Amino acid sequence: MGVYQFEITINTSGKGTQEVSGILSKFIADAGVQSGIVSVFCHHTSCSLVLMENADPSATQDLENYMERLVPEDLPYFVHTYEGPDDMPSHIKMALTRSSETIPFSDGSPNLGTWQGLFLWEHRTQPHRRRLSVTVVGE
Repeated sequence: MGVYQFEITINTSGKGTQEVSGILSKFIADAGVQSGIVSVFCHHTSCSLVLMENADPSATQDLENYMERLVPEDLPYFVHTYEGPDDMPSHIKMALTRSSETIPFSDGSPNLGTWQGLFLWEHRTQPHRRRLSVTVVGE
């Protein structure tokens, strides 16, 4: 059993989801293991990770639209707005979702469901460079 850690930087183009499932297979292969778990951790408080349907882009679009209505910008009672009107809403969206995911793998491939993908979800309006840590534990 071995533990392998990697880091990756993802450039976002502003609000929206970006599938990052492919990095799981890459890092499992780089670790040279066949079965175990892969954990992905996002080092930021204004973006998140989410497992979501990856077959039809309208699924992530509906999720993004729902979250925009749930946590809109420019609410008059937000105090934490130092970086603009999307500052506090981005933190709330991250808190309502996840900053890490752990996924089992076997035969060197993630055990994702047929229509499942791992997405980095940027909650800020402006593009950002996002750092992810990937830990592979396996044999």
